[in-house]
Amino acid sequence: MELSFQSIIGGVAGTLSAVAYVLYIVSTVKGPTRPNRATWSILTLVGLIILMSYYNEGARETIWVPLAYVLGPLIITLFAIKYGEGGWKGLDKWCLTGAIAGALLWTISGSALLALLINIGVDFLALLPTIKKAYLRPEGEDRTAWALEAAASFINLAAVKPWTFSIWIYPVYLAVFNGLIAALLIYGRYKKKHKRLLV
Repeated sequence: MELSFQSIIGGVAGTLSAVAYVLYIVSTVKGPTRPNRATWSILTLVGLIILMSYYNEGARETIWVPLAYVLGPLIITLFAIKYGEGGWKGLDKWCLTGAIAGALLWTISGSALLALLINIGVDFLALLPTIKKAYLRPEGEDRTAWALEAAASFINLAAVKPWTFSIWIYPVYLAVFNGLIAALLIYGRYKKKHKRLLV
């Protein structure tokens, strides 16, 4: 079977994403990264539902990054039990409810696209604590891992095939928000370093 350009690019993006998760896990065990326990638990569940619904919608070439988005968060969730921070707050419970609702609606309606869209929304809500932390406490997240994840997400855009809404929506979402978190971490570290130099 001959590999297409998109398949190769998707594989490269998935490999980069897996490497980013390895770096994040190492940073969690050795410090200073402290993953939010609830966030990563929710991201694991949401990632699984998105992976299944995304695959059901016909995604193949771009499936490797979503697969990494299940395995990576699952391993981080396990490490977060010992090395992480935070518990279940109101937003976390709403996110969990939304993920379950998305799965139920998919079962009832038979619409994988509906489940995909609902869980992208839930994924965004689950990321909000990490986005906030990236801005306020950038030292609590691994900048290199997030930068690699952002790079993987942007590379994955080149693997989108066909360019239909149900196939491109998730890779575009990942590129935008992984890029945002990476940018906040880079800016936050620069700002703190610059402030120290001025003192």
